[in-house]
Amino acid sequence: MCGIALIISGVRIDLSSLLPDTTIRSFPSQETESILFSVDDIKTALRRRGPDSLGSKSIFLHTDDERTLQSALEEEKEPIKESNRVLNYTLFGKLIFVGATLQLRGVYPITQPLVDKSGNILVYNGEVFGGIEVNSDSNDTEILMQSLNKCCSCISHEHEDTCGNGKYSVPEILSKIKGPWALIYWQESSKTIWFGRDAIGRRSLVVHWPSSKDSRFILSSVSPPSAIDELNFWEELPCGVYSLAMSASKMDEKLVGKVKRHNWTDPLLEDLIKWERTFVEPKPEDLTESDKMFSSEHRGNLHQKVLAALKESVRRRTIFSEIHLSNSPVAVLFSGGLDSMILAALLNQCLDPKFEIDLLNVSFDGELAPDRISAKAGLKELRKIAPLRTWNLVEIDAELSKMTLEMKHVLSLINPSNTYMDLNIGIALWLAAGGDGYVSQKINEKNNSKCQLDKYKSDSRILLVGSGADEQCAGYGRHRTKFRETSWGGLNEEMKLDMQRIWKRNLGRDDRCIADNGKEGRFPFLDEDVIRILLDIPLWEIVDLRQPSGLGDKKILREVAKMLGLNEAAVLPKRAIQFGSRIARESNRKNYGSNRAANQASAGTAFIHPL
Repeated sequence: MCGIALIISGVRIDLSSLLPDTTIRSFPSQETESILFSVDDIKTALRRRGPDSLGSKSIFLHTDDERTLQSALEEEKEPIKESNRVLNYTLFGKLIFVGATLQLRGVYPITQPLVDKSGNILVYNGEVFGGIEVNSDSNDTEILMQSLNKCCSCISHEHEDTCGNGKYSVPEILSKIKGPWALIYWQESSKTIWFGRDAIGRRSLVVHWPSSKDSRFILSSVSPPSAIDELNFWEELPCGVYSLAMSASKMDEKLVGKVKRHNWTDPLLEDLIKWERTFVEPKPEDLTESDKMFSSEHRGNLHQKVLAALKESVRRRTIFSEIHLSNSPVAVLFSGGLDSMILAALLNQCLDPKFEIDLLNVSFDGELAPDRISAKAGLKELRKIAPLRTWNLVEIDAELSKMTLEMKHVLSLINPSNTYMDLNIGIALWLAAGGDGYVSQKINEKNNSKCQLDKYKSDSRILLVGSGADEQCAGYGRHRTKFRETSWGGLNEEMKLDMQRIWKRNLGRDDRCIADNGKEGRFPFLDEDVIRILLDIPLWEIVDLRQPSGLGDKKILREVAKMLGLNEAAVLPKRAIQFGSRIARESNRKNYGSNRAANQASAGTAFIHPL
């Protein structure tokens, strides 16, 4: 939806259940508390994302003479001040919620944070594509708020044993959601903060645990630029649901917030997290040509299932309210390679023909970059299968040597990621998502057709991205190396490792870089149903790395491409965006003098020096 944040001050944070060697992170007194940035700095970072609205709400926590914890909601325009009323309270702390909304669903505009009649507060950055019923004209954040309002106040994992009222717990509601999300929710009845991100990690949420550098507890979709020089200030919040229950300390005159992590309650979701495949090691007969006649029909059914699941995933991700969008509401991060071609072809099938489709392509070597060459070839192939659709190939050119200020900004966006590879990918994604480039237009001068480049800026608010395809279908070079060294079992373990760390290595970083341009990144290959179907298919039907590049890697997706009529794209080799756009080459030359020197220094995984 856009971005969220929470800043807590005046409360001691008990992390003992998360970090066994840690008990309570103590705060200094509010008079001496040092901070690296203000709430306004976070608002500024979120405002860059071009939200339709941005708001904040504050809660003031205190106890009465009987040490009962109470809360008072303060309006944004009425900041909390010390008064006679406040000074009479024994304990106090402050919680500030910030919500920025990019309105894509619902007929009527909303402003976050949402506050209901019970005093509950919600800031939500995500989409509900299933699990909770949302009508086409409804806003999913409002529907989620209504569902959370009906939850019991239990913090226990086994709430049914202690509650017994038939209500859902907060973790049960959040486990139902299909789609990407990050959330912060204040449950007034239990004086508890609930927070977390979806099980795959498709929405960014970084956390700062209280420290000597900054004594506050902070959650945010993005880091303010002022925190760029502080190493290890932020962490990517691990996927999951967390609670922070507030209580008055019996030991002294302080408030304490105890953090707990909760299990997902949906067994199917737990299975996705474990990423266990039933059929890994093929029998000899599974790989022989003698069963070819029998297996072709079976394989055809598998390909149909994957194609149907991907199409439904793309359809879910083209849900929007037309009153909020432009003539080209959905764009594709486009290299002309296998993954982006599949997404573009499926988007054509799901999107009303009246809409144009922007294909966003970035190059750091003009017309010579591999991704620019394949993008132009891909455009021709798309026009063959969908000649009536208006396709806009947006050519975005950049020179790394002229991007000093932009690099500093992107460095703050990728934080806490901090390698040159992260920065290269981040810059390429950030520029591509910006959509500021040129589109080739045909002109007719006395019957001689010519092309001219016209300035064009994509105003699509939804961007389809191919993340997850390589991890699930063995598209990386290291997968081929692992298969050569350890055969099918080792390959499966490498793919499993990729999927279980994608939230930390890729998705948070990518979400932040895309969202900074006022766009919402959506990842069809990481749809829960797509992941489940790919896991149910034998590994040797997903990939066969005995075959050469362009055939065996991502084998099943190549078959899907053929079914979509994308015969040329179906045989293209894998190229990562940093190599296809040639930003990695330019970065190596800038920072190391040459590609050879960069390779010798393992530049891709090297930590970034101050810019």
